[in-house]
Amino acid sequence: MSPSKQSNKVARTAERKRLRNRLVRGSVKTHIVKAKSSIDAGEESAHQKTTLAMSGIDKAVSKGIIHRNKGARLKSRLMKKLNKK
Repeated sequence: MSPSKQSNKVARTAERKRLRNRLVRGSVKTHIVKAKSSIDAGEESAHQKTTLAMSGIDKAVSKGIIHRNKGARLKSRLMKKLNKK
């Protein structure tokens, strides 16, 4: 354990934030994979899934979980893939 109460609290809050960020990153990744697979399959719902993925990316960027340049890159690649099909 850490020597002081405050450092213990910092460690606890950091762990909570890490788990929350991991959850958000995982859900964004899942939405992106689903959007890409529906685009490749040529499904009608590809546009809707892409919109959902982009919304998740924007939320993660606004919370500071994903860097804004990475968010822009992910969205750009998704839209490029969607418009190609």
